[in-house]
Amino acid sequence: MSSSVSVLLFGITRDLTGQSAVSVPFPEGGSVGDLIDQLHLDYPALASIRSLLVAVNGEYAESEQILAQNDEIALIPPVSGG
Repeated sequence: MSSSVSVLLFGITRDLTGQSAVSVPFPEGGSVGDLIDQLHLDYPALASIRSLLVAVNGEYAESEQILAQNDEIALIPPVSGG
């Protein structure tokens, strides 16, 4: 069964997509890694970000973590400063 997940975007990820959140069609039982792959297909410019972190329900997530439809997902780009 397929549904969708909502992904919050910050910093350069928001700039590259032109949106602060996106809804991504996503299969039940999919992982964080699967989500990143789908986002790269839907928004190819995101693939240029080398160290993109994903937070699920306020916690950093590994690529093998399985996602649920009601999870709060956020893409966290690298931060630079001086």
